[in-house]
Amino acid sequence: MQFADVIRDRYSCKKFGDKAISKEELDAILEAGRIAPTAKNLQEQRVYVLESDEALARFDEICPCRYGAPTVLLVAFDSTNVFTYPGGVRDSGIEDASIVSTHMLLAAQSLGVDSCWVNFFDPQKMAEALELPSNEVILMALDLGHAAEGTGPLPNHTSRKPLSETVIRR
Repeated sequence: MQFADVIRDRYSCKKFGDKAISKEELDAILEAGRIAPTAKNLQEQRVYVLESDEALARFDEICPCRYGAPTVLLVAFDSTNVFTYPGGVRDSGIEDASIVSTHMLLAAQSLGVDSCWVNFFDPQKMAEALELPSNEVILMALDLGHAAEGTGPLPNHTSRKPLSETVIRR
């Protein structure tokens, strides 16, 4: 699959079927996250694979947006291992976890695995429910699976502003 096809065809799946993703698919998706660039190559990401009934039930208690996905990747970062940018106002944690997440989301699409980026939950409550270390900050969850029959992108999926409204040339 060409990269242009991957980024054009990927959408947020809102209804997953019963078919689980294979170990090979999951490993390839996780590898895409592992090799994603991070500031100063600190690799502060932590990816939790939620597949057990217990872990998914804990996730569901905090987040209503699993959409029946058989696997959820919870992406966090170690807040004690981030690069602080000049000026001291921000650090690399959120951006690095976002890059890792995007790599995995696009890798999933390239493998024919559907996904949905989810952040409709309280990260602190989720961290407590899943007993994450206190130094880890959750960025997002990535639902993974195969779309249920008849599921597709939302009607507004292809609606995009023209570049002239989003790109400023100087």
